[in-house]
Amino acid sequence: MKNKVLYFRNIGIIAHVDAGKTTTTERILFYSGSSHKIGEVHHGTTITDWMQQEQERGITITSASVSIFWEVNKFKYMINIIDTPGHVDFTIEVERSLRVLDGAVIIICASSGIQPQTETVWFQSQKYKVPKMIFVNKMDRIGANYNNCIIDIKKKFNCIVLPINFNIGIEENYEGIVDIINKKSFFWKENSIIIKNIDKDQLSAFDYYNELMLETLSNNDEFFLEKYINNNYSINDIKNSIRKLVLKNKIIPIMCGSSLKNKGIEFLLNSICEYLPSPYDVDFKNNDYNINLNSNKFVSLVFKIFHDPFLGSLSFIRIYSGFIKVGDLVYNSTKKVKEKIFRILRMFANSKKDINDAHFGDIVVIVGLKESSTGDTLCSLSENIQLENIETPIPVISISIEPIFKNDQEKLLNILQKFCKEDPSLLLSINNNTGEIILSGMGELHLEIIVDRILKENNIKTKISKPQVSYKESIKKIVTQEGKYIKQSGGKGQYGHVVIRIEPISLENKENFIFKSEIIGGSIPKEFIPAIEKGIMNQINYGVVLGYPVIKIKVFLVNGSFHSVDSSEYAFKNAAAIALKDALKKANSYILEPIMKVEVNLPSEFLGIVVGDINKKRGIINTIIDHENFKIINSYIPLRELFGYSTDLRSNTKGRATYNMEFHNYSELPNNIVEKIK
Repeated sequence: MKNKVLYFRNIGIIAHVDAGKTTTTERILFYSGSSHKIGEVHHGTTITDWMQQEQERGITITSASVSIFWEVNKFKYMINIIDTPGHVDFTIEVERSLRVLDGAVIIICASSGIQPQTETVWFQSQKYKVPKMIFVNKMDRIGANYNNCIIDIKKKFNCIVLPINFNIGIEENYEGIVDIINKKSFFWKENSIIIKNIDKDQLSAFDYYNELMLETLSNNDEFFLEKYINNNYSINDIKNSIRKLVLKNKIIPIMCGSSLKNKGIEFLLNSICEYLPSPYDVDFKNNDYNINLNSNKFVSLVFKIFHDPFLGSLSFIRIYSGFIKVGDLVYNSTKKVKEKIFRILRMFANSKKDINDAHFGDIVVIVGLKESSTGDTLCSLSENIQLENIETPIPVISISIEPIFKNDQEKLLNILQKFCKEDPSLLLSINNNTGEIILSGMGELHLEIIVDRILKENNIKTKISKPQVSYKESIKKIVTQEGKYIKQSGGKGQYGHVVIRIEPISLENKENFIFKSEIIGGSIPKEFIPAIEKGIMNQINYGVVLGYPVIKIKVFLVNGSFHSVDSSEYAFKNAAAIALKDALKKANSYILEPIMKVEVNLPSEFLGIVVGDINKKRGIINTIIDHENFKIINSYIPLRELFGYSTDLRSNTKGRATYNMEFHNYSELPNNIVEKIK
């Protein structure tokens, strides 16, 4: 089994929207023989963009998994590929995919360079220490510049980039690549490769890139340095050194091509097999348990849930150790429950194949798990291992949604609950005062897709309110507050008494809420502490200014008292909620609004009017980058001001500008706007 796993590759294709991820994946499927016809994004015929909403919009919404085989040097590799979304509204799909992948290919547009979501996926991959390579796509596009992309990557990501090929021709004259390692030229004519020796007019560029490669390897690999000094190195030595440094995350191989024109895909596939890791080569995520990867102990992570209309709940899992077979019982160590394996599927986009068992290194789907959700650990019954969970971004935008026909109310709620289980970045709540169903997400497109799926997949017509900003509340002062819940009746009474201290957390800090007990000496028995925390958690969802959830707050339980007969979990839960509510009133509570990082690409002639509009929207200009005939404005703008911005931008620039935005942080909402909201 070990020899087989050495030729496994679990990789993700990640990038900014429209850099060519899905087009590249389609070419990989075609050239590997997994599909017999190339699908096109603009025709809505791609394999990995199988959802109707993806085909209509020409974007990836949900990460799709496909498996292919590719032969290099007579060795047959199995590559599991996950094609991830590029739009920031679906960043959770990238986050959870990177959590379980061993390697990644970042795709960059040769003319646009590094865009906002490219930075996001880069830092996500760095967080999980994912070895990666870069494919500079669209070399045939106007404005393409391979060398500029290399310089930009070095500067923005502060990493060591290693070019392993370079382009022959550019833009409409792009013909092929020079393979620096094997010292050959590759030309593509009518989808077939012509391999030649390097032409004289490419020799100077080859000498430059070859010297750069040898120096980079020598500076980072002592074993190769010795061979280089003695002029005793081979092509295999170069490849082994690159692989070793990629696995250590010390270098990033970079190559170029054009997926749409079918140029460079074979080279990319060879590089994936030769340089990206097998499951044996990567550190076990959160290996606090010293798991032996050769053991039979089953350990896996549920990284995605999807509801199939015919099969029900599909749980995507990555197996880190051991194996499972149909009929096995496994332990969900996160939820502390047992689950039965009824069916195991291997997915190819939305098509499914039943298999009897799955092993270490596999990414498969389990049918019918009842309790498990995204981020849960599944392991052998004898184990109690819990892997690092998946971080979920905070929703920043909300809508009110209700069915046109009242009879569909319960059905709508059930569907929304399923969607929230599929997508942890969706949040469902019900307004206690009005009874409205509130759905919160990462952006207007995110919520638009959900509403569209409710109609097209479930045939429920809905009406929605205009998007509302998901404001939060926080505090400015440290306050100590007492809370009591005392009820006396004819029989047993209720007694709960707590003293808490609340403190603000800096807005720069990643943590949003901390609860800590400082009780010493048993003034409150330990068994009541969880109930107190629950009371705090319940109250934290309702601030005292406008009723929004409270974030960036520490709550310390510092004192209290109990009654040997009348005290109960119920009493302490209520006492904690009372204490927090009263403390918030004294702590200078204030409203926080989400601030978005916005990038606008526009022709130079419209710079003044767009900058003026950003200033009107309370925006702050960060940088303005000059290109030959266009500008890129990076700014921070409150989400409240961005509803309908696409329409404003189109009218201000005659439809010639585009923009992208992603969540940046929270900032205090000015008082004059707080008064308007009230």
